[in-house]
Amino acid sequence: MMVDHTGYVVDGDECVYVIASHDLKTGNIRGGVVGTLMSNMGLEIALADMGVPFARSKVGDRYVMEMLVQNGWQLGAENSGHVINLKHTSTGDGIIAALNVLTAICSTEKSLFELRQGMTKLPQVLVNVRFSGDNDPLKADNVASAVHEVNEKLTGRGRVLLRKSGTEPLIRVMVEGPELEEVTQLANSIADAVKEAC
Repeated sequence: MMVDHTGYVVDGDECVYVIASHDLKTGNIRGGVVGTLMSNMGLEIALADMGVPFARSKVGDRYVMEMLVQNGWQLGAENSGHVINLKHTSTGDGIIAALNVLTAICSTEKSLFELRQGMTKLPQVLVNVRFSGDNDPLKADNVASAVHEVNEKLTGRGRVLLRKSGTEPLIRVMVEGPELEEVTQLANSIADAVKEAC
């Protein structure tokens, strides 16, 4: 992650956008970009606008790496900041990612603030719901119904992601869309359904 001159924190999605934009302009991009299920939809939209393919892997840089190799691509990232550029290394490396972004800044003579302007992050709300026991709340009818209802409301404008945490007894409810107030309300409505199912 980096910070621009305004104090804005530039996350992994925005860093990989800056790198991909620069690679595209210099003819150095190979294939597309791999993100994860948690990557901001704004990255997907910005890359599509540039004609760069985008694919989502499961969360975890090892899954990003697997999909890069599978697709024959070289650039991928998690929004948390693990950027992998197979042109330079076979693992996520903060120094190499920073050098890639700095190369874009130096060669274009634009600030990080300016370079990140081509991507607009959509509001993304994450609600964690603790659960225990043998039942799987993700298979409950009321949860499926709540997710379906939210997907209907967000058709073409956003997305919903429900997944179990790989490290804690949590269900992660993520809703993404154009308006923060709306996605907050929708994420809470699904989280309430998950709590009820627990």
